[in-house]
Amino acid sequence: MKLVLEEGKSIAEVARDLDLTETAFRRWVEQARTDRGQGKPGALTSEERAELSQLRKRLRQLEMEKELLKTRRPSSRRR
Repeated sequence: MKLVLEEGKSIAEVARDLDLTETAFRRWVEQARTDRGQGKPGALTSEERAELSQLRKRLRQLEMEKELLKTRRPSSRRR
């Protein structure tokens, strides 16, 4: 990344030198720019992406717990 972001080399050139696909390397560079506050408007930083992933996981867990409680509720009324 440093070669592109700080030294001005092209993404294609660095990707070739590192034996990486240009597409994958381009994504990494764009993410690095975003993490530095230089990304496209609305782009999520790596930290924000990680937080979003954790929140989605927690939401799935809470939705499963909610469904479990719904199915238990009718049986508890019978007692």
